[in-house]
Amino acid sequence: MTSAVVVGSGPNGLAAAATLAIGGLDVTVLEAAPTIGGGTRTTELTIPGLLHDECSGFHPLGVDTPLSRHVDLGARGLRWCWPEVQYTSPLDENGRGGTAVRSCRSTAAGLGDDEASWSRLFGRLDTGFADITEDFLRPLLRMPRHPFKLAQFGVPAALPTRWIARSFDTPEARTLWAGVAAHAFRPFGAAFSSAIGVALATAAHTYGWPVAEGGSRAISDALAAEVRDRGGKIEVGITVTSLDQIGPADVVMLDTSPAAALTILGDRVPARVARAYRRFRYGPGAFKVDFAVHEGVPWLHEPSRRAGTVHVGGSYEEVASAEAAINDGRMPERPFVLVGQQYLTDPQRSEGRLHPVYSYAHVPAGYTGDATGAIITQIERFAPGFSDRVEATHVRTTTELSRYNANYVGGDIVSGSNDLRQLLFRPRLAIDPYATGVDGIYLCSAATPPGAGAHGMCGFNAARAALTAMGRTQSSRH
Repeated sequence: MTSAVVVGSGPNGLAAAATLAIGGLDVTVLEAAPTIGGGTRTTELTIPGLLHDECSGFHPLGVDTPLSRHVDLGARGLRWCWPEVQYTSPLDENGRGGTAVRSCRSTAAGLGDDEASWSRLFGRLDTGFADITEDFLRPLLRMPRHPFKLAQFGVPAALPTRWIARSFDTPEARTLWAGVAAHAFRPFGAAFSSAIGVALATAAHTYGWPVAEGGSRAISDALAAEVRDRGGKIEVGITVTSLDQIGPADVVMLDTSPAAALTILGDRVPARVARAYRRFRYGPGAFKVDFAVHEGVPWLHEPSRRAGTVHVGGSYEEVASAEAAINDGRMPERPFVLVGQQYLTDPQRSEGRLHPVYSYAHVPAGYTGDATGAIITQIERFAPGFSDRVEATHVRTTTELSRYNANYVGGDIVSGSNDLRQLLFRPRLAIDPYATGVDGIYLCSAATPPGAGAHGMCGFNAARAALTAMGRTQSSRH
């Protein structure tokens, strides 16, 4: 029987393992940590009974993908839960802000004078988004299935964030756009800095920003169940630093950073690939603080009390300034902070009136300071009395994030800078970006297309590339 070894059990490693197992391979997954999941772990970080997502918390691009159509995760126990409000951006201390809901029309209507502008941009994209997800969740050097619709998406995605901001007149629309665009960890003046924001904002209207019932670990548990039910094995506590540790295998998938892949493969990697992996660039970091909060966050902006995600940064100009600073290696006084309130739609994560609240600040790469105070101050600014409700905290610095997941170099939770070259062609310019140049060995981490997220598409795409090379792509799911 053809054998495969997958190094790493993040959502991409497990997606690759499940896809290969469905393709008929004998699969073994090796994970360095004592538990599987990578960026999709959920644990009691603060107080017993409170479930905190350790990294990835919301999954707008995981609901309907080629992977989800290939692997029936619902049959493995995965359930999605949607908040009433998808995301918000509090604007000021007067309780104003921007609010995004599932309906593009309703979101636009709440933006006053910018109703037409929001509808013109996202309403047009919303109608065709489901058709093009398969196109932009694959490497770009492919013939798209829906070229016209993909081009409609690509035009605004190619623009700098600030260019799109100019199409909005109201502070509410501008800050709503700034919050979603900041997910790119890029300066707002950079080309293609709008791409991730356009995708996530459109996904909010098409699919919403759901959470996994019981925590993000439900995603990895469902994928692991698929692997095991098809005869695969998953072993934890095994750190792979050399290909010699793996033994004979027909296919090897590396859910690792390019640098770790080089270490594992050694001088087997062709010089051109090795140069590309060494040039791979990482972006700014995240500083994560989880809170146990009595009765939740008292946001002045009322819709934020019902939002799954709250983007805390103030005005468009403030968020733009903070993102410019971290990309320049400077820690802003008022960093952009993402706050997650997953418990609103998944109450089993709470204990009575005590709720888990998730947050991280954007900080410079490898930041060695303590951003806890800055995060609390930012939240307190828009939710006076917040600090009085905090019962416990759990802090993860950029260094600790790197220890938690070796792919988060310098605290970079998106596993590679989203600069122009790497947004389009990561980790290198190639027809098959998953191939390492070593026969039968593939890179399948978020350093490959389509990049960060718990969608598992990097692993799925890499596994499909391997199966294509073996002539097995026609294998049935069942």
